[in-house]
Amino acid sequence: MKHFCLMCGTQLEARIIEDREREFCPGCGWIHYKQYKVSAGVRIEKNGCLLLVQRGIQPWKGNWYMPAGFLEINEEPEDAAVREAFEETGLNVKTHGLAGVYTYNDDPRGNGILFLYDAEIIGGNMQESDETLQIAFLSPDEIIGLEFTGNCGRHQISDWLKTKGIEMDVNHV
Repeated sequence: MKHFCLMCGTQLEARIIEDREREFCPGCGWIHYKQYKVSAGVRIEKNGCLLLVQRGIQPWKGNWYMPAGFLEINEEPEDAAVREAFEETGLNVKTHGLAGVYTYNDDPRGNGILFLYDAEIIGGNMQESDETLQIAFLSPDEIIGLEFTGNCGRHQISDWLKTKGIEMDVNHV
């Protein structure tokens, strides 16, 4: 696929710049630096169970994850996590600090970084959305064996299970 310069419209060409192949504009010298997509989510625990959402859209339709999504251009990660929780679950949440930072390179929409926040429910009504098939608080026993949304989802859930003294091999789930 051909790509064109965002500054002058000239067709870009591949060049090695700073020891990496990058798209370069021979017309004006602009360099395209690929960057991570940024997303944020929440980790909500209640009575020893973890709130998980079953994805209702591609990619990973039918797989489970903690409520999360991409940041809008004018959002802070914590605000995006709260918004995504509401959009996907109908729940109003309050965050209580950063639970972890995860990178991913297996999402077909692009590589990214996710900021995960511990949160509590402060209102709203739990209900599925256009993006979700199911929402549930699941015990560690119920979680083991589920299909998760890529490596990032597996690592987040594995880290939560470790807080319960349970090891999950994220490479063989």
